[in-house]
Amino acid sequence: MADTQYDVIVLGSGPGGYVAAIRCAQLGLKTAIVERELLGGICLNWGCIPTKALLRSAEIFHYMQHAGDYGLKAQRIEADLAAVVKRSRGVAKQLNAGVTHLMKKNKITVHMGEGTMTGPTSLTVKSDRGEEKLTAKHVIVATGARARELPFAKSDGKRVWTYRHAMTPAEMPTKLLVIGSGAIGIEFASFYNDMGAEVTVVEMLDRIVPVEDADVSAFLEKSLTKQGLTIMTGAGVEALAVSAGGVKAKIKAKDGKVAESEFSHVIVAVGIVPNTENVGLEKLVETDSGFIQIDPYGRTKSKGLWAIGDCTPGPWLAHKASHEGVTAAEAIAQELGNKDVHPHPLDRGNIPGCTYCHPQIASVGLTEAKAKEGGREVKAGTFPFIGNGKAIALGEAEGFIKTVFDAKTGELLGAHMIGAEVTELIQGYVVGKTLETTEAELMQSIFPHPTLSEMMHESVLAAYGRALHI
Repeated sequence: MADTQYDVIVLGSGPGGYVAAIRCAQLGLKTAIVERELLGGICLNWGCIPTKALLRSAEIFHYMQHAGDYGLKAQRIEADLAAVVKRSRGVAKQLNAGVTHLMKKNKITVHMGEGTMTGPTSLTVKSDRGEEKLTAKHVIVATGARARELPFAKSDGKRVWTYRHAMTPAEMPTKLLVIGSGAIGIEFASFYNDMGAEVTVVEMLDRIVPVEDADVSAFLEKSLTKQGLTIMTGAGVEALAVSAGGVKAKIKAKDGKVAESEFSHVIVAVGIVPNTENVGLEKLVETDSGFIQIDPYGRTKSKGLWAIGDCTPGPWLAHKASHEGVTAAEAIAQELGNKDVHPHPLDRGNIPGCTYCHPQIASVGLTEAKAKEGGREVKAGTFPFIGNGKAIALGEAEGFIKTVFDAKTGELLGAHMIGAEVTELIQGYVVGKTLETTEAELMQSIFPHPTLSEMMHESVLAAYGRALHI
């Protein structure tokens, strides 16, 4: 019989929950984790990781189809959707096993089952083995979120999909409608387009990837349109009629005209809903639209009860959840008498965002428009991929890097990129922002040649009228 009393119990084992549990264990706290489905949560099993595996297959397929651009010959290139999905599931399985190993290594007890809070620091776990009652000095809620459904477009897994159905398709869509152009919608639109589907993206707002810098949105729209996608902004899906053979969608365009189109499948990617109902939290926490309200360290209104990740206010990103998990773990250890930990509150301005469409997008900090709205006088610099030797050698000369500085102080306010491998480049600016860098340090930094990272340097130089290669 497993123990039922702990220093810390973590409810949910996604990248927020399992990382929080590891940090608690490192700090000498007796820790348990409660998980109803799979260790690693959505991110490892149904989100970030397996989608990247799918996108990698699509990217290689894309390169093979353009082998001639590289002086190579490849005939009769075909995509085997079942094999692509199988590879993706194998990657997820490997990482799920990795988390299981980490739990054992850190001596974290895992209770598999449905957890329900019975008080701020007590819960029951129901599983097919019956019911267990657990108590702790502190509890961290890391229950995550799920896909938001449209009232008139309930997902059925056959014709109307959420991201989970889109990751394990029984068949390849021929004509695909993607509702919503945030990271999830755009990644699937990009994947299925590369795999050969005819894709239409409908976005209510006036531009796709609306949280990104306006220049990035405009560039992506142009690029995706060139790749054959149909992009409709300022548009809305008013009704869906689902039949065995497909889906009829009534779409209201920007000009107010409503037209009916037929699709084989629909992916609904219109945001998320936090998993905060039916967990016994109603009287224990304050919520706003279901999201648990917390202080900068993760404390809720109930003593001993903490919350992190997608069930708390955004941005809803795995790395933000992990960071919050470490912060909460250290704050708990401090409360339990550890004088050697010094938790830092989360700085939302330093959280990077990455979207793995083709071309990739990455950003951190303020967009140029947001900086100006905040009353800042700004200096912004842009450098194109076409001016970079490595990008041309890679055959990836599409894209740009943009940096935004405070004109008075030289503070780096934000960075925005679109193009090959920018999701790997963004971290340079994240470190810079965390170290409170100014343009002077970035200009003095020596960037290796030939690399894509040289564009980061050039973009900074461009903000001050000093770009060398354009």
